[in-house]
Amino acid sequence: MTLRHYLRPTAFVDAPFGYDGRVARLAGGLCWFSAVEIDTLDGDARVATELVPVEAMGEAVERLGDAARAAWIALTTPRQPLTLGERVIRLDQPQVMGILNVTPDSFSDGGLHAGQAAEAGHAMAAAGAAIIDIGGESTRPGSKPVWEEDEIARVLPVARQLAGSGTALSIDTRKAAVMEAVLEIAPAIFNDVSGLTWDERAMPLAARAGCPVVLMHHQGSPETMQESPHYDRPVLFAVYDWLEERIAAAEAAGIARANIIVDPGIGFGKTVQHNLQLMNGLALFHGLGCPVLLGASRKRTIGALSNEAPADQRLGGSLAFALKGAEQGVQLLRVHDVPETVQAVRVWRGMRDAALTPQV
Repeated sequence: MTLRHYLRPTAFVDAPFGYDGRVARLAGGLCWFSAVEIDTLDGDARVATELVPVEAMGEAVERLGDAARAAWIALTTPRQPLTLGERVIRLDQPQVMGILNVTPDSFSDGGLHAGQAAEAGHAMAAAGAAIIDIGGESTRPGSKPVWEEDEIARVLPVARQLAGSGTALSIDTRKAAVMEAVLEIAPAIFNDVSGLTWDERAMPLAARAGCPVVLMHHQGSPETMQESPHYDRPVLFAVYDWLEERIAAAEAAGIARANIIVDPGIGFGKTVQHNLQLMNGLALFHGLGCPVLLGASRKRTIGALSNEAPADQRLGGSLAFALKGAEQGVQLLRVHDVPETVQAVRVWRGMRDAALTPQV
């Protein structure tokens, strides 16, 4: 019997004071937890679930073996900052990544920034976005691939203007040629919704360039991914294992673990129920030892839970998802509504800071 153990931090507390070793800090961030849910699977079947207090985790991982021990170490080890040229992005607190689509057909804001994309990016940065994520190809359900030269023509002028002002950049692309064109003018994060699987040149480029990469889970292609998505076992563990395999492939190709960011891929080959299960279990993914990015802004799940609200009327749900991510230690929140999300995160951070001030 081959057993696999998954460690999900839970029983979060506001601050560590007075607990005397009974809580652990999650990935060096602003969240502390007092227990771990350990799920054990035999193949595709869950055979056991136990709730272990933090003070007993040393004994538990010795009992469960090397993989569980590695996950426990990853859960409690701080994440290193991201370095983009002279810009350093701290990961000891949630950071906002602003979505800047320069496409005519993205699901939420296609065509919105036509002719004024750089100005919109500057406004996001001024509002508090740590990173601006530029996308020149829609990957909404049912979308078709864009020729790489067209994508470069959309992305490069905007990237050049934003880089010129010192803005930290991420490029939402599956294509090595697009990323290579941007890297010639500025350092940037390679944010690939295919997890570096769509273009065979993507992995070698990322390794050679030494740029941070986002490995996002997906099931199927954008054209077909929402046609009856299903998983043979709990989606949380299926996504975890897929990301673990992609991390191993990236490291084997020469990409440093410190440059790998993981994204569970909300809405990419998932039902509403799958997405909600992933949102509830986000803390699990810190066991991979990489920063976690959450892209749930304006997603279809919000509409499904709010009387089919259209994409531009999903602010409340987007903020709910962002704060759910923050309270589970997510380091990067990829959002459309930057000022509102920054404000929400600052208020959340203020409450955390208050909790971390010893009471007298």
